[in-house]
Formats: sequence, C-alpha cells, structure tokens
Amino acid sequence: EEEFKWLLREEVHAVLKQLKDILKEASRRFTLSATGPEGQTRQENFKLGSSVTDQVKGVLTLQADALTQADINLRLPKHNQVLHSTFREDKQWKMQQIQDARNHVGQALYLLNSRDQSYQFKSGAEVNKLMDAVMLQLTRARNRLTTPAAMTLPEVASSSLMKMFTPPLPGDVFANFYINLSKLCLIVYQLHLLQPNLNKNFKPAGSSVLHSPGSMFELNNQKFEVSHVHKVECVVPWLNDTLVFFTIALQLCQQLKDKISVFSSYWNFKHY
Repeated sequence: EEEFKWLLREEVHAVLKQLKDILKEASRRFTLSATGPEGQTRQENFKLGSSVTDQVKGVLTLQADALTQADINLRLPKHNQVLHSTFREDKQWKMQQIQDARNHVGQALYLLNSRDQSYQFKSGAEVNKLMDAVMLQLTRARNRLTTPAAMTLPEVASSSLMKMFTPPLPGDVFANFYINLSKLCLIVYQLHLLQPNLNKNFKPAGSSVLHSPGSMFELNNQKFEVSHVHKVECVVPWLNDTLVFFTIALQLCQQLKDKISVFSSYWNFKHY
C-alpha cells in the first residue's frame, strides 16, 4: 500500500512532467514552422515530382498549417503541352489535418497542465481517467495525420481548391492535396466525358482518398470517367518528428496505466 501511495505521489507526477515536455516539443514543431528566429513567418519549400514520369512537377510552400504557394507543371498527353498553374496571390489553402492535429496536442497539454506538481491523486482510477483523456487526444492527433479524408469525385470537383489556381486548371483536370503520415501529397486526376450513347455500366464511385482510373461520377448532368491519376509527394520532416513524439507519449501513458493495474489486481483497494 505504501508503494502504491508513493506511485500516486511521486511517479505519476514524474510521468506527467515527461509527457508535458514531449508534447511541448511536438507543439513547438507545429509552431516552429510558422515563426522564424526574428518572429517572422518562416516558409518551407517542398519539391514535388516523381522520378518515374515527370508528368506532374511542382514546388509547394508550407507555412505552419497553410499552403501559401503552389507552382505546378502538368505535362498531360491529351493537352499536348505543359500546363503551368500557381495559387492566386490572395489565396492560401488551409491544411485542415495539420490544424486539427495541433489542436488535439493543445488539448492534451491543457489536460496535463490542469494537474500541477502540488496536486495529490487520490486513486489509481483517477490517474487512469486522466491518461485515457490524454491518450484520446493524442490518438486523434495521430489519426488526423495518418488518415486523410475520403472524398467523392464531385466533392473534389466542387472543392474551393479548384478556384485557387491561376490560370484555372482545365475542366477535365482535378487536383487535391492531403497529408499522409509525414508526407504532403498532391493528386491530379485527368477525366474524360462519357458519351451518352456509350451505354456503359455506369457505377458512380463512392468516397475515397485516392480514386483509381476507371472511377466514374456524374457532375452537372454529365457523366465522367477518370482516365489518368498522377500522385506526387514530398516528406515534411517536422511532421515525422511529431508522429514520433505521439508514439512515445502514448507508450508512456500506457506504461503508467499498466503499473496501476498491477497494484489494483494485487489488492482491491477501497479507494481504487
């Protein structure tokens, strides 16, 4: 019982301090990308391109949770020339996944900071409750970066991203950006119109992160099919750091829960 009291008094706070330090580092990664040493906004440029085919190439500028610039070259067989398009000066594209992940880290830190060094935990159940709440936020943060949103093709078509390019992308070309783990990805779809007389087995595609060639959809009473898909990506090193921090923090939470469960299985504490 004395050992368990020591765990609640000393060890829990030692683990909470470790967790706070790790999450402050994770949080710093999200904001570091936004401000440089002089407090100026720091921009990072990432080069997109696939070594196999250079059909899609580009440079993206990421500033914290926003793509501030995109400069993209598309070499599409059908158009027989290189299409060059950039973001309009007055537009930025919010990377919602990064913003959400950062908010979840903030929530986890808020929970940890609500129990300062002087706080005395009364029971193992109370510690577990805090760990579960922190783990929930960290799992959500990680899932936002590892699981991009699935979209239907009409949703991609009507996304405000399509209105950001100048000159506008051709009507038969769609684009979408997302984060997958520590990678920033760009998907470009080429489409062709299905002729009404080609009585094809029309099956509209559902939601997906990545639609494959042959996917069909209907937009403004016209039926289309995806003819080509080009995916290019680049690694964002600080996103990789944050994913590592999430893993370490989740392990620490679980280890503390495991220690508490060892005690509770030995004795049925009246407080537990």
